[in-house]
Amino acid sequence: MSDWLGLQGKVYIVTGGSSGIGKAIVDELLAAGAQVINADIHSSVQLHPRLHFIETDVSSKTAVEHLIATTLKKAGTIDGIVNNAGINLPRLLADQKHPHGRYELTEEIFDQLLAINLKSVYLLSQAAARIFYQTGTGVVINISSEAGLEGSEGQSIYAATKAAINSFTRSWAKELGKFNIRVVGVAPGIMEETGLRTLEYEEALAYTRGITVDALRKNYSKVSTIPLGRSGRLEEVANVVSFLLSDRASYISGVTMNVAGGKTRG
Repeated sequence: MSDWLGLQGKVYIVTGGSSGIGKAIVDELLAAGAQVINADIHSSVQLHPRLHFIETDVSSKTAVEHLIATTLKKAGTIDGIVNNAGINLPRLLADQKHPHGRYELTEEIFDQLLAINLKSVYLLSQAAARIFYQTGTGVVINISSEAGLEGSEGQSIYAATKAAINSFTRSWAKELGKFNIRVVGVAPGIMEETGLRTLEYEEALAYTRGITVDALRKNYSKVSTIPLGRSGRLEEVANVVSFLLSDRASYISGVTMNVAGGKTRG
């Protein structure tokens, strides 16, 4: 075990740590010697003596307060948090072919994405900041998305929540920096399959883009717009997050780092 990052013995909360990018982050932090709290609505299959699973509805203030209290009881402190939990339900703003149809944005979907993707970030960051004020240090990592920087056809609300998270990152870094608290965003681009690409998701996204599910799946392998010529690996996002949580990144705050293989609007 290498302790180059100095994470051994540190305590981190990762929301949505049971699958996808969140699980990769949990694994990376455990490998670095940290103690990790996985706050997820879905149970974790990971078993490790330094991993604690706390079932948490991250959009609930009561649940987040329970998460913080339980973490302090188990670990005694909190050194950083990773706001990773999120969902994506592709929808059209207005469906010209089928007004008020299955894949047109509704108020219910709008509220659901804002609660899980955005409200949760505010709730946990606020609760953690109060702990960091007492300890005199802390790190908030907000997992954004390339969609939050560029927009995304058929995924406007998801992209909007990620863009708002980028603004949280910039604003909170200004508020909290004077208290030695860093806030940094990470925006993954096109990533390897995570197991979250359900048929329901693919059908919705394909419809909003006017293509078939088969055509959508073929697009997954197209990397012509990525200078490095390949999709990103989940561990590559986890590596960045681990670095940003460490004191090796002690002068990085208020920015969102695009982990996208060089892919930009140009």
